[in-house]
Amino acid sequence: MFCHNGNNNLQRDAIAAAIDVLNEERVIAYPTEAVFGVGCDPDSETAVMRLLELKQRPVDKGLILIAANYEQLKPYIDDTMLTDVQRETIFSRWPGPVTFVFPAPATTPRWLTGRFDSLAVRVTDHPLVVALCQAYGKPLVSTSANLSGLPPCRTVDEVRAQFGAAFPVVPGETGGNIEGKFRDESAPLFKQTGSQSGMTAGMNGIKSIPQYSNADAIYL
Repeated sequence: MFCHNGNNNLQRDAIAAAIDVLNEERVIAYPTEAVFGVGCDPDSETAVMRLLELKQRPVDKGLILIAANYEQLKPYIDDTMLTDVQRETIFSRWPGPVTFVFPAPATTPRWLTGRFDSLAVRVTDHPLVVALCQAYGKPLVSTSANLSGLPPCRTVDEVRAQFGAAFPVVPGETGGNIEGKFRDESAPLFKQTGSQSGMTAGMNGIKSIPQYSNADAIYL
């Protein structure tokens, strides 16, 4: 574990240590809006494969990116087809604990999108994650911190219990948001779901896209 999250200098040290680990194409754990997440460099296939192996998660399910701001996400998504209503919805809810599923350009790696032509992304309002992504200069892969068959970790102690005392953790508090909310947007283009999978209405009609368990999602 890097440090305790009670001092600005210690937090900076923790973030610097986390970036060192990320630059080694390794996986870290960090608090997010609802639970602890595990993440890595989205541009490193080696790092993503390590994360997927750790999670025992098939690559075809796709992953989520979490960022400090919208500009960090733009290299990975295609926002050219968004309507004014969709843009208004996005920017009225970001930063925040809402994940949007965007169309992905052909340049976005398959190890991020899986079998889909879309990518789930979020601009976080968690201050520690904002600072981490700002310091790193790019988004992070984000998926819930839990081993296969175990519940998502909500504390540093739970991360250490599942992943081991030596696993790199950026300590801090989660945002306290509730996982798995279900609510429908009034606009017919959007649907949010907290289930693990579902049929969702999008710009290309009805399609099945997996859910990303640490936040609500809106499918564009």
